[in-house]
Amino acid sequence: MTTSNEIAIKHTHQSQLSKVDFNNLDFGKYISDHMVVANYAHSSWSQPEIVPYGDLLMSPAMLSLHYGQSIFEGMKAFKMKDGNISIFRLKKHHTRMNKSLARMCMPEIIESMFIEALRTLIELDHRWVPSNEGASLYIRPIVFASEARLGVKVSDLYKFIIMTTPVGPYFSKPYRLKVEDHYVRTAEGGTGFAKCAGNYGGAFYPTQVAKEEGFDQVLWTDHKDHQYIDEVGMMNVMFVINGKLITPSLNTAILDGVTRDSILTLAKEMNFPTEERRIKLEELEKGFKDGSITEAFGAGTAAVVAPIQSIRIHGIDYTIPLPDSNSFQLKVKKQLMDIRTGEAEDKHQWNYIVKTK
Repeated sequence: MTTSNEIAIKHTHQSQLSKVDFNNLDFGKYISDHMVVANYAHSSWSQPEIVPYGDLLMSPAMLSLHYGQSIFEGMKAFKMKDGNISIFRLKKHHTRMNKSLARMCMPEIIESMFIEALRTLIELDHRWVPSNEGASLYIRPIVFASEARLGVKVSDLYKFIIMTTPVGPYFSKPYRLKVEDHYVRTAEGGTGFAKCAGNYGGAFYPTQVAKEEGFDQVLWTDHKDHQYIDEVGMMNVMFVINGKLITPSLNTAILDGVTRDSILTLAKEMNFPTEERRIKLEELEKGFKDGSITEAFGAGTAAVVAPIQSIRIHGIDYTIPLPDSNSFQLKVKKQLMDIRTGEAEDKHQWNYIVKTK
């Protein structure tokens, strides 16, 4: 057992790094050697510890298993050209995590605790950060209710964990989407803006139905009339319409995506017009028919941008031109990657640098 700035570290006896095929990194297949663990009791968080990654001992009466008090975040660390590691938009992710915690009646985690625990973990497992172009270390913080009790109540006990997994470049065929006009992922006033487990579990069935029909994902619409666009799958959605980047404005049913925010910021710096507003299905149908929609893509941590090839609206498939070297989505993706790896100036101080030398 060693310590790093008061964070106790229990080193693994046998690293699993040699088993990793860095040329074939399926998402989540390899979990890094160590994880952060902290417990909440008596109205305060314990000092985080770093321990070997492994199974947890838990009760089947644990409240999160029954009543859904469970949230997570998703973020990435990148190998920079100077050999150091950048954690992209760490503070933005921490802020969003605390918003999710507050919505689920769970105790927030102070920024200094979050940053120090994550920094120590990345320093310890720095060899797990891939150096392949486009690859990264995916970081998964999770908080869940750990009190063992069957009564419907807000838990008094919680567990906070950070684990990591190396992931390769995101390559996917352009998405075929189906507008979802029956099922609802979430509604305004609900938990759509929070990264809580129930949002994802509730989306599985309609997504599975869409895949059985030959689609890759669903394009969610508003809960009331199914007339306005919300999100695509579990990503924000963006369109280039008449030379302007347009994306649904945020509300309590839509996740405040970190990639979404980054793309909007960079678009303005690239002198590319942007607009955040409600987007009606009728507008998309018209835009496809008259050719004013020239790009459509999802935006999220895993993919950065995910091109959309077609969208089915009211039984009709509308095709979107595939991106090329002049497409905004590919230009902004490259800009983001260059900032993360130190190839471009980090004007907004989005990178939290972990030194490995």
